[in-house]
Amino acid sequence: MTSGKQKRAGGGVENGGRDKKAVSRVLMVQGTASDVGKSVLAAALCRIFAQDGWKVAPFKSQNMSLNSYVTPDGKEIGRAQGMQADACGIAATTDMNPILLKPSSDRTSQVVVHGKPYRTMDAFSYRSEYLTEAGEIARAALARLRERYEIVVMEGAGSPAEINLKDRDIVNMRMAAWADAPVLLAADIDRGGVFAAIVGTLELLEPEERNRVKGFVINKFRGDVELLRPGLDWLEQRTGKPVVGVIPYIPELRLEAEDSLSFRAPATDARRNGEQLDIVAIRMPRWSNFTDVDPLLAEADVSVRFVTGKEQFGSPDAVIVPGSKNTAEDLLFLRETGLDRLIVEHVERGGWLTGICGGYQMLGERLNDPDRIESAHMSLPGLAVFPLETTFGQDKVTERVSGRAQGWGEGTAGSGAERQATFEIEGYEIHMGRTVFTGPVAHPFSLVSAATGEGASYLEGARSPNGRAWGTYVHGILHNDEFRRDWLNVIRRSKGWSPVAGELIYSRLREEEFDRLADHVRRHLDVRKLYEIMNESMNESMGGSQ
Repeated sequence: MTSGKQKRAGGGVENGGRDKKAVSRVLMVQGTASDVGKSVLAAALCRIFAQDGWKVAPFKSQNMSLNSYVTPDGKEIGRAQGMQADACGIAATTDMNPILLKPSSDRTSQVVVHGKPYRTMDAFSYRSEYLTEAGEIARAALARLRERYEIVVMEGAGSPAEINLKDRDIVNMRMAAWADAPVLLAADIDRGGVFAAIVGTLELLEPEERNRVKGFVINKFRGDVELLRPGLDWLEQRTGKPVVGVIPYIPELRLEAEDSLSFRAPATDARRNGEQLDIVAIRMPRWSNFTDVDPLLAEADVSVRFVTGKEQFGSPDAVIVPGSKNTAEDLLFLRETGLDRLIVEHVERGGWLTGICGGYQMLGERLNDPDRIESAHMSLPGLAVFPLETTFGQDKVTERVSGRAQGWGEGTAGSGAERQATFEIEGYEIHMGRTVFTGPVAHPFSLVSAATGEGASYLEGARSPNGRAWGTYVHGILHNDEFRRDWLNVIRRSKGWSPVAGELIYSRLREEEFDRLADHVRRHLDVRKLYEIMNESMNESMGGSQ
């Protein structure tokens, strides 16, 4: 049986038919290890299939990440699945990542179920008490996606060959079996041992799991692929499975990393191009939502340095204290490293300082945690940049917000006049603490309202009397192009430099990066073979159910 959907632009294949009872096509990307490029490869496939005219959605049953994404209805999922939904051109939902684990210490994680905190659990308790229920939640979420979309691109986690985890897996081979999904096994050649990683992974799988692997993708390749050809031929002969792609490393891809383990700081030197602002971002152990600084990495007149110790601090033009999953522990990290004093001294010298979410909380006078929600510390003194204190409770705010924030000066006009302007902003809030002022504050940072709420607008954040220190709960604040350029230009003017025209439209750049990624992967991957793999799997599933 065939359908009217015979051919898609760029797909170049005849697609198997489906009727109302047929399930959607699925394809799962698993890896030989963490950080082999599964998330980016899945995003590329999402974009390719969307370009070919399909209704496509991403799915990852269980994600562990500190880099989260707030859906349009105010729920929290892993950043990678939000990014992949953007690659598909669709709104993200919690069905795309129903279980999110956010590490709060070396042994515990906050368990987020369909976008809302469930409870904080250690690994043993999670596996013994909740994993079965989590698996059922994930299966139901996938079923709903398969009813709404024609293709679902599934992503695994870590490696499917973790012997100590396989018996209760809900994210790799057991998830593939539940979905009856064909699997692409991705490996990172950049770290070495790629053939051993692939063959060793297969050897540790059960026969039925091994049969589910339909091909290999070798990722992050550098060099002449013909020199690799003998190894590819050996691998195919050894395993009886095809290498469907060798993907060259793609430099300076401006798309979000999965988490802080995947994050790679750019190899740039401050002021290498003359009048370039030197901005320091504090890289704390529990740093979260580090995508807040991504737009700065794309600004030609900015160099961002990621600092973990006082010997790296130097004399920056501006400092950013970013978000944190455990604000108290990261505040202690600042004290242990001596970065707290350097930040305060930077402000006292008239330096520019920004705190976002957890970073904003640290810039207050005190953190209170009477019920030990985030840490074992009931109360800790903050950096006292602003007259405020934060108290942690059980409630978690997750909202997309929009509103207005006041700028600093002339922006790109270049006349030097100190005319303040306000800017439309949007972003998202995601935090446990509630902040109150303990004394008068010069200015709030912004006036915002929640996208999903009926309530009135509210003032949030704080700004110092001279405007050089500011803090906000709004993640994504620097993704607002006009606001970001106004801030950068007022720093430039404070140094006696001329303002720079605001040419970067970050949302457009991001769309261009999705297309660049898809074009790159399409050139080096046998997309026709992928369609064949999906069609064969779907036809087998339909035949088996008759």
